[in-house]
Amino acid sequence: MVEGQRVAVVVPAFEEEELVAETLRGIPDVVDRIYVVDDSSTDATAERARALGDPRVEVIVHERNSGVGAAIVTGYRKALAEEIGVTCVMAADNQMDPAELMRLVEPVARGEVDYAKANRLVSGEAWRLIPRSRYLGNAILSLLTKIASGYWHVADSQAGYTAISLATLRSLDLGGLYKRYGFPNDMLVHLNVSNARVRDVPSRPIYGIGERSGIKIRKVVPRISWLLVKGFFWRLREKYVIRDFHPLVFFYALGILMTLAGLALGAVEVVLRFAGNEITTPTIVLVALLLISGSQFTLFAMWFDLESNKELR
Repeated sequence: MVEGQRVAVVVPAFEEEELVAETLRGIPDVVDRIYVVDDSSTDATAERARALGDPRVEVIVHERNSGVGAAIVTGYRKALAEEIGVTCVMAADNQMDPAELMRLVEPVARGEVDYAKANRLVSGEAWRLIPRSRYLGNAILSLLTKIASGYWHVADSQAGYTAISLATLRSLDLGGLYKRYGFPNDMLVHLNVSNARVRDVPSRPIYGIGERSGIKIRKVVPRISWLLVKGFFWRLREKYVIRDFHPLVFFYALGILMTLAGLALGAVEVVLRFAGNEITTPTIVLVALLLISGSQFTLFAMWFDLESNKELR
């Protein structure tokens, strides 16, 4: 227990027979419950977890592979059923330092924040340790997640080392969360709609310990980017239209429409110019006006969004 609250760790696992036992052995004694969710592995992941003999460990096996997000949600539901005060998520590949667990748990247990997450980028060490393609993909997704989620102070959106309070878990629609890789991004979008206070906690990146990654950056970045685009518009509707109206929706709407109109008109004029037609000065001015006004409206909307969420730290 920490600060009088029980602590649980959800360990989503898929094909991690080599590292799952080592991961579980490193979890500190302050943790009361450990939920290992085996997402239909074909190896001995579940058996290795059970063989550890730790009475805190409960192994839950999915009948079919549903994705890392679905595995985390299964663990969250178990924590809700047992009314665990603080629930953490730690990957089964031993890439998350168990010595840092308390830094995530304590601010949540004390009620300072509702959700704490690791940030491996803050120290600059990640640039040397994380493979460059993954680092750059993470950086792109972190920027898009800031815009989509409204948590402009949060970085390293792909970090899955987290802690969440019981009250915040209860406020979330767990069934509506994205089920696969991209879950941490979608989680932040949903947390913002619930007005959850989120804090980044500096974390040490760990690589080269035998972990395996099946993530294809070229496929993952476009897929999660589209997820964030949909999440962005869902958040605007839920937070700034349905639950509490805010004029920033007009700024975003005008900004996006004018920017798209400017780009479309500009593209048409370029095609016409290549076809030998003359471009008139008023047309050039109109394109420039649309693009400049659209950019300004969008930037003002972002500023309003930042101000609206500055208390959620």
